[in-house]
Amino acid sequence: MVMGPTHAMSGAAVGLAVADLLPLDWGGPTSTAETFTFAAVCAGAALLPDLDTSQSTVSRSFGPVSSVVAKGVDAVSLGFYTVTKGSRDGKRRGGHRTLTHTALFAAGIGAGVSALVVQFGKPAIIATLFVCLGLALRGLAGELAKEKGWLAVSAVAAVLSALTWQSYPTVAGSTGLGVAVALGCVTHCLGDAITKEGVPFLAPFLTLGKERWWEFRLPSFLSIRAGGPFEKVVLGPALTVAVGFMVIWAIDGAPQAIYDAFMPVPR
Repeated sequence: MVMGPTHAMSGAAVGLAVADLLPLDWGGPTSTAETFTFAAVCAGAALLPDLDTSQSTVSRSFGPVSSVVAKGVDAVSLGFYTVTKGSRDGKRRGGHRTLTHTALFAAGIGAGVSALVVQFGKPAIIATLFVCLGLALRGLAGELAKEKGWLAVSAVAAVLSALTWQSYPTVAGSTGLGVAVALGCVTHCLGDAITKEGVPFLAPFLTLGKERWWEFRLPSFLSIRAGGPFEKVVLGPALTVAVGFMVIWAIDGAPQAIYDAFMPVPR
C-alpha cells in the first residue's frame, strides 16, 4: 500500500488547493487558520480508507482502540464485498481495498460527518477534529510520531482539536468538515489508483465484464510500486515541497508580499 506519510501529504496538498475554491455555502474557509484546519482534516482523512487492514498507519494511530476498529472494518468490508461481488469476482480472505476504497464510502462518510455535526454540534466537531488531526499528525510526522507513540499523538490531537474549536466554533461546525473528510478519502483512492494494485473506486455499481469489483489502475508502464523507490525518493519529497509552497501561499497577505518583494518598484 502507499505509505501513510505520502497519503497524508497528498491529502494536505489537495486540501490546500480546494480550500480557496470551496463555496462558502459548503463550508469554504474564510481565513488562514480555517484553511489550514481544512487541509489538516483532509490530510488525516486521507489515511481513513486503510482502516480496513491492521498493517496500516491508521490502524496504529490510536493504539488498541484503532487496532480493534481496524479489525471490525476489515470484517465489515469483507462481508460487503462477499454480498455484492459479481460472478467473476474472486474470493477474498480480507477486506483490504474493498468497501473503504470506493466513492460510496467517501460520499457516505463525508455525508455522515456533516449530519453528525448538524445534529450534535460541538461534541461531533471536536470528535472529528480529534480523529482527523491525530491521523494527520501520525501521517505527516512519520517516524517522529511513531517514536513518540500513540499516547503522545492522541494527547497532541486532543489539545489541537480543543484549540481549533475555540478559534472558530461556528465555521468548524459547518459542512466543511464533511467535505474535507470525503475529499481526503477520494485523494487516498486516487493515490492507490496510480499503484500497480489499483483500486475498485466505482464498485459495486459499475460492472465490467461481470466484475463489480474491477480495479481502476494506470497502464503498467505508468503505475508505481507502493512503498517503492519512486514513492520514497521522488513522489514523497515532491509532495512535501509542494505543500510547503502552498502553505506559504495560503497565508493571508503572503502572495502580495512575495509579489512586492520580487517585482521591481516602478520609478
